Amino acid sequence: MPDSTKPRAIGFNHIALEVGDIEDALAFYGRIFDFQLRSKSKTMAFIDLGDQFIALQAGRKQPADDGRHFGLVVDDKEAARAALKAAGVKPLDGPFLDFRDPWGNRIEIVGYDNVQFTKAPNVLRGMGLTHLTKNESAKKELAEKGMAAN
Repeated sequence: MPDSTKPRAIGFNHIALEVGDIEDALAFYGRIFDFQLRSKSKTMAFIDLGDQFIALQAGRKQPADDGRHFGLVVDDKEAARAALKAAGVKPLDGPFLDFRDPWGNRIEIVGYDNVQFTKAPNVLRGMGLTHLTKNESAKKELAEKGMAAN
């Protein structure tokens, strides 16, 4: 039984990435992904992910990330692979589709069909992604937790 005195972690609202320059970062990510810009200033930009977002913040100071990364879920992993190639971005060696942006942020591309993560039907509808489905492995994982997959 969960400890009722502690809050339960239930998801992410956003991820913040430190980049060198906001305009350069928007141009870089715009070569790879189709996204909706929520807002921006000289030091911040916010990219919508439906009910979540990525915050880009100017001022990266640390060296490139190695193991530290986040998995960015996309509607079409193979289209992401092609977009990385077209943008001249070489994926990192390994079993996953990982890359580093020009500021050293490490990002793993994950297909929506293959994750235990689901978007609510109203969010998928708002994003124009009602056609997305889960593969059998993801459906099984969701079923084991008592969560229905779309």
